[in-house]
Amino acid sequence: MSAQLHTILAVMEAIAVLSCAVSGFAEARKQHLDPVGAFVLAFATAFGGGTLRDVLLDHRPFYWVQHQWYSVIILVLSLSTGVVLKLVSRVATERVLLITDAIGLGFFSASGTSLALQTDMSAFMSVMMGVITGVGGGVIRDILCNEVPLVLRDTRPYAVCAFIGGWIYIALTYADLDPVYTLSISAFSVIFVRLITVAFDVRLKS
Repeated sequence: MSAQLHTILAVMEAIAVLSCAVSGFAEARKQHLDPVGAFVLAFATAFGGGTLRDVLLDHRPFYWVQHQWYSVIILVLSLSTGVVLKLVSRVATERVLLITDAIGLGFFSASGTSLALQTDMSAFMSVMMGVITGVGGGVIRDILCNEVPLVLRDTRPYAVCAFIGGWIYIALTYADLDPVYTLSISAFSVIFVRLITVAFDVRLKS
């Protein structure tokens, strides 16, 4: 992996972690959780998908162990839960949460596909790893809150967006496009498709 690609991956995953943590804090506010609950939800949302990916790829150390400062930041924010949750409730409107969720989905799914492909997994399984990385944290968050995961109850394309983005990554990789552009185009394609489906209320037929 080139230094430039490694940097882009690191930046994308950092943004995705923070975006998903915001989603976790917002859910904690909704559920009226204490600091411990807020930390658990934010942590699970931020790192759940990546941890599932690392387990399936047999990658060690886990992302959150290797980048422990993200965990520390989430912990500190959780200890200031009163201020943080009040701020989140003011700033994180439904529209903002949709955007942060789309960012997390796009960046995590693209990075997951990329990392899986680098381990010589097949194209299909690499795409599936990307989907798992993108939606895993939200699934764990919803299960912890005793809710049907959003990916299963939202008829607007969600995991499908990550699936499409993964195949875009595969196609561009086979086309021998620069890996940095491939990763960026894949991630932003997922974000764009997700936001478009929400904006125009595109739904999958049951």
